[in-house]
Amino acid sequence: MPFASFDLPPELVKALKAMGFTSFMPIQTRALPPGLEGKDVMGSAQTGSGKTVAFMLPILRSILKGKRGGNLPNAVVLVPTRELAAQVETAARDLCRFTDIRCALVIGGESFKVQSDALRRGSEIVVATPGRLLDHRGRGTIRFDGVRTCVLDEADRMLDMGFMPDIRRILQCLPRERQTLMFSATLPPEVDRVAQEFMRSPVRIEVDPPASPAAGITQMLYPVMAEQKLDLLLTILRNTRMTSAVIFTRTKHRADRVARFLENNAIRSAVLHSNRTQAQRTRALDDFREKKQQILVATDIAARGLDVRHISHVVNLDVPQHPEDYVHRIGRTGRVFAAGDAITLMDREEERFITAIERFIGATIPRCAFPDFPYRIPPALKPYKAPMAQHFRMRRRIARSSRHRVFR
Repeated sequence: MPFASFDLPPELVKALKAMGFTSFMPIQTRALPPGLEGKDVMGSAQTGSGKTVAFMLPILRSILKGKRGGNLPNAVVLVPTRELAAQVETAARDLCRFTDIRCALVIGGESFKVQSDALRRGSEIVVATPGRLLDHRGRGTIRFDGVRTCVLDEADRMLDMGFMPDIRRILQCLPRERQTLMFSATLPPEVDRVAQEFMRSPVRIEVDPPASPAAGITQMLYPVMAEQKLDLLLTILRNTRMTSAVIFTRTKHRADRVARFLENNAIRSAVLHSNRTQAQRTRALDDFREKKQQILVATDIAARGLDVRHISHVVNLDVPQHPEDYVHRIGRTGRVFAAGDAITLMDREEERFITAIERFIGATIPRCAFPDFPYRIPPALKPYKAPMAQHFRMRRRIARSSRHRVFR
């Protein structure tokens, strides 16, 4: 939908055009009308579909058209991770570049004094993680008296990470007369309960089925023995044309080991997980975003909120144990309806996770074999109903009795 369909100040339209937007995307088209009218909104849409713009434009328009003054924040945006907070704050700055609206980033791992100084100088928009925001309130460096809009971004993720008690504490401190905008990839029952408690007759918007990956993502599944995963990964990286890739691992130690393995094989990468310092995490993201590093090895800390448009491939070195995490991981490619490839390496113990994922997304992921890779056991390229361990035992017997490796 074109910008002219909405009553947006010219400064915001100018910023949207400078950011490369020519029209609004589905979640924005449906969420902006009630949001601009000041109504509470619950929005559900796939990752990478433009939710940030959908909640930032009502905030900015309200500030530009409303009564301004003092040093109190007009809007608070709550997000689950530091990385996502930094990206939301960057988007906010891009949108208000032709205004005098000020933004503050309030997250853990960064200087408390620098944040306190920014709050004291006055910031109309505060983008924060819940714990650090409560720290500032406890020390008296922020007041919520002037808050007219509150945003809960990635609400289901905050639920998963155990932030709901902090969210409730913050919401109870905010003025009762306010607009609340909640955006998420999914809307589980606990999020609904928070909405019933703290929102006023919210307009509920669901753009896409929350279980469906973006249409532009091509999914591929490579069955392989666990001990050959890294070798297959190396083969794929060396023989696939990639702009950039995110490699997901299940644990932090695994991510470090994978990065060292790639380094030993002359492939440099950035590493992102929660054991890294904030400076290391920021540098890893900046290097990846600026294409100084082609590969990012990460845990699920990057499964949501990593908004890098040039990611051509996602590689699940370890199959995620929860189907929702699979959808969020592969959503790092195919951003904003672009195309991308999602490659998953599956060992015999992970078949049950794949079965759950396929049931969740309502589709079978095509099984593939990489040409000329020296598989110890020929991969099964069809999903089986029997336990995966049984198939590998069967294929071991076949491999022992055959002089040739056969791919089907």
